[in-house]
Amino acid sequence: MSLKTLLLLTITSGLGGIVFGYFLRWLITLGQKGSMEIAVKKTLLEAKDQAQKIADKADTQAEELLREIREKEQVKEDELKRKEERLIKKDELLDKRQVDIDREVETIKRRLEEIKQLKEELKQIEQKKATELERVAKLTEAEGREELLETITKNYEADLLIRMRKLEMLGEEKLETKAKSILTAVIQRLANGTIPEVMSTVVALPSDDVKGKIIGKEGRNIRAFEKASGVEVIIDDTPGSIILSSFDPVRRQIAKVALDALIVDGRIHPAKIEEIVTKSKENVSQIIKDKGEQAVYEANVFNLDPRIILILGRLHFRTSYGQNVLQHSIEMAHLAGMLAEELGADVPVARAGALLHDIGKAIDHEVSGTHVEIGRRILEKFGASEAVIKAMQAHHGEYPYETIESIIVQTADAISGSRPGARRDTLENYLKRLKDLEDVANSFPGVEKTYAIQAGREIRIFVKPQEVSDIGAKKLARNIALRVEQELKYPGEIKITVIREARVVEYAR
Repeated sequence: MSLKTLLLLTITSGLGGIVFGYFLRWLITLGQKGSMEIAVKKTLLEAKDQAQKIADKADTQAEELLREIREKEQVKEDELKRKEERLIKKDELLDKRQVDIDREVETIKRRLEEIKQLKEELKQIEQKKATELERVAKLTEAEGREELLETITKNYEADLLIRMRKLEMLGEEKLETKAKSILTAVIQRLANGTIPEVMSTVVALPSDDVKGKIIGKEGRNIRAFEKASGVEVIIDDTPGSIILSSFDPVRRQIAKVALDALIVDGRIHPAKIEEIVTKSKENVSQIIKDKGEQAVYEANVFNLDPRIILILGRLHFRTSYGQNVLQHSIEMAHLAGMLAEELGADVPVARAGALLHDIGKAIDHEVSGTHVEIGRRILEKFGASEAVIKAMQAHHGEYPYETIESIIVQTADAISGSRPGARRDTLENYLKRLKDLEDVANSFPGVEKTYAIQAGREIRIFVKPQEVSDIGAKKLARNIALRVEQELKYPGEIKITVIREARVVEYAR
């Protein structure tokens, strides 16, 4: 085979291979194109199916939603119909009630006219009756009234005399109480007292031999002691004691402390007396300061001037009707604080006003004026607030009640001073007096319960309404009052209150 032939075959084979390759590629491309078209068609079918399902589901939900909305609308329509029916019924009922009211108004007007006519007829009958009585009795109305008053006066002359006597005794008792109050206040301020528990202090001695040392040669020791301390030393035949007398309780306390120290030391002469009295004044001043600070702390009163606290501490040595004034003031502060809390008032002002209400008594023997006026001047001088001054100044009625705190302080003062055991009265006597008062009332028939209140100044009696009538209640009150006057001893006046309560009970079944 020649080279040309071989070359020609090679070229022919290459061209055939190329043609075959292109043909094969064309076949492959046709196959891939058919597969893609099938995949696209399949995807389109699946999308159509999914869209149909979504549309069906949406139609179902829409139908359910419409059904729910229709049901709710139906419920609302039914409710509106019921409300409309109720309103119609109410309107009918109101119309009926209005008719009834109009009918009742007409009835009332008619009855008022009838009552008016009856009153006119009654007035005419009374005039005729009065005229007839005047004709029969041959007395005018004024003469009849005079004769009736004279008859009543004769029949009840005993009651009138008892009442007049009662008023006379009450006036005497009030005057006596006022006199005792004035005398006690004067005794605290003046050196002419004779009441030992108020104006004097007893000092116990280890032996009667000490009396000679206290007197000293020609009385020089006792004169030096009285001059240094400002108290009167009373040495009598009473064994084992001597008496220190002074109108000033602070001076008496200084003298007692000094005398106790001199007795313990044993060296009693004028120079030593002056030294001990000076030290005792310092000791008592410290006690006064401590007592004032303790009182302020216990009463929860703050921001007071130290000079006010110092004056307040002096009340530790002052008494009123046997009651320690400082303890009374602290107790009042607690009471006033509780009352202020209950009433919504200013608690700090009420406490301070109560604690300081008697501060004037600390120096009322040195300064002229009532203890209230002295206390006002002290508080004004040392910068106390105006609210506190108003609260303390009205507790004895010398000044008007300008604030609710002033009323609270006065109330706390009455409570602290009148409670059982506070001022020279034992709890047993207090309870016995109340029990006797209740026993007298309970002894009458028809009495159900009895309560003595107001510290025995009032007694309230509850009676059985089926046994005691209204008129009987008045008679019962009078009889109890007479019985109390005859059997019991008491100061002042006791108020008798009879309460008759009528209850009507029915049952609806």
